[in-house]
Amino acid sequence: MQGAFHVRRSPHTALPQATLLETDIHPVPVTRSDIGKARDLRDAPSVPQGSAGRRTRRNGYVMVAAGVILVGAGVWSFGARMMTPGQGIVPPSLPVVTVAFPLRENITNRTELTGQFSAVNQVGLRAQVSGYLSEIHFQDGQIVRKDDLLFVIDPRPYEIQLQQATAQRETAAAALELADKQVARTARLNREQFATDELLDQRAQTQRAAAAAVQAAEAAIRSAQLNLEFTRIVAPFDGRVSMRRVSVGSLVSGGTSDPTALTSIVSLDPIYLDFDMSEADYVAYRHASAGRPADEKTTVQISLDGEQPWSRTGELNFLDNQLDRGSGTLHARATLANPNLTIAPGQFARVRLPISPAQPALLIPDSAQLTDQSGKTLMVVQNDGTVVPKQVETGALEDNGMRVITRGLLSTDRVVINGLMRLRPGLKVEAHLAPLSRTTKN
Repeated sequence: MQGAFHVRRSPHTALPQATLLETDIHPVPVTRSDIGKARDLRDAPSVPQGSAGRRTRRNGYVMVAAGVILVGAGVWSFGARMMTPGQGIVPPSLPVVTVAFPLRENITNRTELTGQFSAVNQVGLRAQVSGYLSEIHFQDGQIVRKDDLLFVIDPRPYEIQLQQATAQRETAAAALELADKQVARTARLNREQFATDELLDQRAQTQRAAAAAVQAAEAAIRSAQLNLEFTRIVAPFDGRVSMRRVSVGSLVSGGTSDPTALTSIVSLDPIYLDFDMSEADYVAYRHASAGRPADEKTTVQISLDGEQPWSRTGELNFLDNQLDRGSGTLHARATLANPNLTIAPGQFARVRLPISPAQPALLIPDSAQLTDQSGKTLMVVQNDGTVVPKQVETGALEDNGMRVITRGLLSTDRVVINGLMRLRPGLKVEAHLAPLSRTTKN
């Protein structure tokens, strides 16, 4: 740097050492007067030992001038390095995105409907005989098995009726035995002309009445046994029992007029899913199922709240014989297994019914599509790395988050599946191709 000079220092006074931080350096303007002062200091004679104040002042001028010169030299040196010929500005790196080719599979079009579960078997338990309730053998809401004992009505009156019916049968049997002997004796005497035909007819009629009395006594026994059996109320099938509506000691009424309700029980496995389909869905389903064997069952997909979507399947086993005139819908029903008994009758679910044969279609992850006022858009990377938006039409959302693309996409398009937030149309990117499958997660 031109105009550089040397500063003569006193042999008795050393300049103080100072450490300058980059944050503490402030640009100071250098004037002609400062440079002149520095030259005067170079030619100034040595200062005597007694002139400490003037020596300190002159040393301060020397430090200021030297600092200004050093800062200026550093700025010039840094600027010279930045402006070095042949060293250009480093271009920014291209955004990195992940792309994939659309997945091509055979897809069946399905319609989604809302259904409600119902029990295959549902029974309200009522008393068939009257009496005092003596025992209850279940907890409210308990799972019970077929023939499990639930209630006991006091059986003692019906045990007495059975004993009376048994005694009546013995009496009738004795009368029948006597009538048989009388008929046999009268018939022998009639053959020997010692008894009239009229007497023989009377004895035969008495015999038939005695036989009828025996049959009546036997029927009374069976009735008493049945009433005694009705005092023990058991579960008619496997299922979940409701709360009890009576307590021990309650007087319950049986018979057909107004029997006492005890509780109810519903079956849980298997279970029905009832739903209504529109006329258009019914027609599409009929076209899709045309040509299939009559005994082939239609499989439906079922989705419940709190579970993985469409994790259950069932079989369509019923279609009503006519559409409802008011709603224009057709009632349908599917059956599905419920081995863990987690589905309760009355619960709602979504059901997907196939309405077309399997056809080839393109699928992409649902997260790869963008939504705006014009519709659905996919970002596609061309061969030169330029990002281009494509308007597409979408179909149903398949399992594992795969979306069906019905129009606007080619199987050779490289669709951006990761890194969409950094993109804009026309931007150059660095695309990394990744394989796509139904299990791909972004």
